[in-house]
Amino acid sequence: MPVAPDYIRDAAKRALEARANVPPSRKAGTPVGLARANQLANGVNLSENTLRRMRSYLERAKQNYEDARAKGLDLETSKAIQAYYLWGGPRALTWVNSQLD
Repeated sequence: MPVAPDYIRDAAKRALEARANVPPSRKAGTPVGLARANQLANGVNLSENTLRRMRSYLERAKQNYEDARAKGLDLETSKAIQAYYLWGGPRALTWVNSQLD
């Protein structure tokens, strides 16, 4: 079972740090998203089921992430960006797809 590469682990860590430093009204992430971020940040082996869930989320949330980026927002000013990074960030989808193909 694969472990996420460093750039995905770093994205999840950055999101967790940003989330810890913003007021409650700007904290993103469901319990599942927070669990995923912790798995990624801690270098846990990821099952095929987890990779499929990651792909599903990252595909669904990609447009929200891109829209927020286009507005000039970042991890601390956008819940959409923060949530996307909790799941590994913009480069995670390519990596997940490579693991599932």
